[in-house]
Amino acid sequence: MTGIGGGVELGAQAARSRALAVLRVRSRALAVALLPAAVAVILLAGGSTGHLVGGGWDAARWAVSVLALLVLAATAAVALVVARARPAVTPTVAVAEESAPDLYRMVRDLADRLDVPAPSAIALTPDCDSWLEDRTHPAHGPPPARDHDDLSDPVGPARRRSAAAPVLVIGSPFLWWMRVGELRAVLAPVVAGTGPAAHPDIAAARRFIRGLDAAVAATSTDGRGPLARAARGGIGGVSRLLLRGCRVHAAEMERGVAAAAAERAQAVDYGLRIVAQEQVGLAYAGWDRLLTRVALPAWRMGRWPSRLDVGVVAALTELSRRDRLAEGFASRLGERPACDLLEEPGLMDEAVSLLAARLFHGGPAETGPDWAPVGWEEYPEEVVDRAWRTDAARLHRVLDTLGVRRAAEGAAPGTDGPTLSRVLDHLTTTPAEAPVPARDPAADADPDATPDPDATPGTAHHATPGIGSATPDDQATSDPQAATASDPSDPQAATTPDPQPLTTPDDQPADAPAAPGSADHSDDGNGTEDDDDDLAGTTPRGAALAAGLSAQLAREEARTQALASGTAPPPPGTTTGPAATGTALWDDRALPLLPLQAPRTGREILTAHITAMVCCAAMDTAGATPGLDWLDGPTLLVDGARRADLALHVRSLVETGDPAPLRAWLSDLGVRPEKPVRLV
Repeated sequence: MTGIGGGVELGAQAARSRALAVLRVRSRALAVALLPAAVAVILLAGGSTGHLVGGGWDAARWAVSVLALLVLAATAAVALVVARARPAVTPTVAVAEESAPDLYRMVRDLADRLDVPAPSAIALTPDCDSWLEDRTHPAHGPPPARDHDDLSDPVGPARRRSAAAPVLVIGSPFLWWMRVGELRAVLAPVVAGTGPAAHPDIAAARRFIRGLDAAVAATSTDGRGPLARAARGGIGGVSRLLLRGCRVHAAEMERGVAAAAAERAQAVDYGLRIVAQEQVGLAYAGWDRLLTRVALPAWRMGRWPSRLDVGVVAALTELSRRDRLAEGFASRLGERPACDLLEEPGLMDEAVSLLAARLFHGGPAETGPDWAPVGWEEYPEEVVDRAWRTDAARLHRVLDTLGVRRAAEGAAPGTDGPTLSRVLDHLTTTPAEAPVPARDPAADADPDATPDPDATPGTAHHATPGIGSATPDDQATSDPQAATASDPSDPQAATTPDPQPLTTPDDQPADAPAAPGSADHSDDGNGTEDDDDDLAGTTPRGAALAAGLSAQLAREEARTQALASGTAPPPPGTTTGPAATGTALWDDRALPLLPLQAPRTGREILTAHITAMVCCAAMDTAGATPGLDWLDGPTLLVDGARRADLALHVRSLVETGDPAPLRAWLSDLGVRPEKPVRLV
């Protein structure tokens, strides 16, 4: 205990010394601003006493006095902006004490054991992290009396004292995946940070830093006129200068606070915290996979999963079933989960899920016909089936634009509908055709290089204008962020590492069917050279079809953005939980704040649409069904079993124009490609 106490004291002393250094920067800036006024006072006093007389002294008095007034006015303007600027606040779901008395009781007991002030409130965030956040700025406004989330007794003096304590923000996946003891161990070092935060010097230094940061953000917007722009530029420049002077001291201050909190938390559940940290990493990986593979396709279809935190538990349980290294995690499910500390975990999960959809996708704050919640049991029909059929319909519209016949000559009556055979026949490469060669980097680097005279005719990278090819205008309208980087149908997923790898024996995202919702995907629009590189290695017909799909997607995205811009943005507000409502704490007019989309190539878009068409044919002619894999997202089920080998055959068709492997796969499943499929 002596060592722990000594470590806490050393960390706190280091933090306080750095806080004083930050405050000294503020004092020096104020002294510089007051220096002209002090000189003016001396000159005026000397003139009134008869010591500093003469024409030169009179001119100096007038000049210095005017300069002092200007500097004081500028200083007052900077101080006013720094004091009134609204610091950034993390979007969260407020948790009232009435809706989680056990959780508040646990946090209060933890603060008592650590001998630190209790947080003033608790909030949830759709992220795998926990921290303390100061929301005492006057711009945030005090919450209404009925929604005050104070941990202290609701009486005047105690309430006013606890209002200065920071808010404890907890990642919602922790509540659903962790057990009660694990959550307490993880929150111990976080709650311990309220002790240093209550020190006057540290609190003042933090307020100064947050004010400068908010002032820089407030002055970064365009002014209404030249004078306003000049004033904003001056105030912003001074704020940035002060921030640069405080940067090192502020960073070291936060390190000292963290060190003091960590040392103090060692006295509470230290051994359990080592085990709990393993669950933190696992929950983070599962949450990332759930958002990119499962939630994002639903958001693109106008549906938001209303139980994302429950999905994290299902995904990590599935991981423990597949991976022998995670077998021990399943035994934890018999213990009491931390979400039992909430009175109504389902309603809270729904509020957090809606907030996640707004942050990561930019959906509206309220539900409606085009933005409705979806449960996991309805996910295959509401999301997977609709998305596959939407992609298949788009594929056939582009084929119509290219002038491809709906039925081959001599075909049986009734087969002129949207069929898989139409797609396969169009993409089949004849002996006279050849795949589009990859671009030569050396030729790209030399602008004077002559074209290869032996190049095969008909292998141009661009389709003929007027038949659905991607024109420069179409490419310019594409959204570089309207795609996902972790689609299960990605033909290059085997070579592109996932941001959060979850290596399992059955985890084969490269072979999974196409993720739904690719209607919102578009090419990167970075120019014709990038498009040529995207389509390198495909057949000429495949390149033309991919260009047409990319152009169609770009037009749809531009139309969606135009419709969205035609409506007034919702007023700023905060997403609140079922038991707490409050005023706006963050500006939601720039959503999504953290988009998950990533650019996709034309070949990936083509592969996704062909895979969707194959899945539609399998569902309509072979009795296959859409399914949901918790780790890989949408999947095709045949006789209740997942088929993860489709993407390999589709990739062969796209890259080489050889339909034989895919036709053999269809024949084994009993799929009839000549039969029309149902589209949307």
